[in-house]
Amino acid sequence: MARFACALFALMLAALGSNAPARAQSYPSKNITIVVSIGAGTGMDVLVRVYAERLSAALGRPVVVENKPGAATMLAAAQVATSPADGHTLVVLTSAAMGINQALYKQINYSPENDFVPISLYVKSPFILVANPNLPFKTVPEFINHAKIANPPLKYATVGAGALQHLSMEFAKQRFNFDAIHVPYRQTGQSVTDLAAGHVDVGFVEAGASIPLIKEGRLRALAVSASQRLPLLPDVPPFSEAASAPDFEAVSWHILLAPAKTPKDIVDRLHAEMKKIMAAPDMKEKASNIGLIPIDTPSVAGMNDYMKAERVKWGSLVEKLGLKGSQ
Repeated sequence: MARFACALFALMLAALGSNAPARAQSYPSKNITIVVSIGAGTGMDVLVRVYAERLSAALGRPVVVENKPGAATMLAAAQVATSPADGHTLVVLTSAAMGINQALYKQINYSPENDFVPISLYVKSPFILVANPNLPFKTVPEFINHAKIANPPLKYATVGAGALQHLSMEFAKQRFNFDAIHVPYRQTGQSVTDLAAGHVDVGFVEAGASIPLIKEGRLRALAVSASQRLPLLPDVPPFSEAASAPDFEAVSWHILLAPAKTPKDIVDRLHAEMKKIMAAPDMKEKASNIGLIPIDTPSVAGMNDYMKAERVKWGSLVEKLGLKGSQ
């Protein structure tokens, strides 16, 4: 009897083991949808549509891009968190949804830790530290020294409390012990206009919004918030390099995710295909040309570790600033 039970158990294990290759071979069985958490025509959307075509070719099924902006990217996150975990519905989210919102909002209807499995962390989206060109500093050390003695304090522009541009400057203020007054705006365009006009002094601004004015000489670029140089501004140093602070980085990032219980063989296949797609030189060039920094995706475990570290970094800063649950 015991021998029969052991044999039956072995057959069950074999059956379970043989299910993974069969499942991998049958995937995908229908169209794949990638839900993009911000609007059509944005840098994120443009890049997703390019790699969606290549993913479709690799998998042999159409890959459809669906834009679902709203609620600080949380609409898209909530939709895919409760989608079937079969690899046919994916979502592209950023550091806001996966690293900040949990601390900033009183309630969110998804769990960054438990509802997703990462597929590919493929670009960083840095900010440019810019200043009005009439101010008497041209480098990061000069900016920090000036900010420490400025009376009244320098004013810095953002798109609102808790936004990553705001947290980036507060992160710098705490790290380098200087003061500056926060001036929030409703829209990036207005903040950049006021920076160029001298109504505010400095700010961390998205590359797409700031580079045209930098090229025209209406804004002065001091540093890039990523630890790497931005291909579109190769002469502008990373903040970490300029300030001799290797640990300093304040960036958004784009990550492709699936619902948490998606089978490992499907996750591994998608991860491998995306790694191959994003490693292509022309894909890196496309990402660079829209103000992003292409990166070689970490492993699934590495992505989880990175997101955990980001949640700790930004969550603790949100709490220190008294913004926990403020929205």
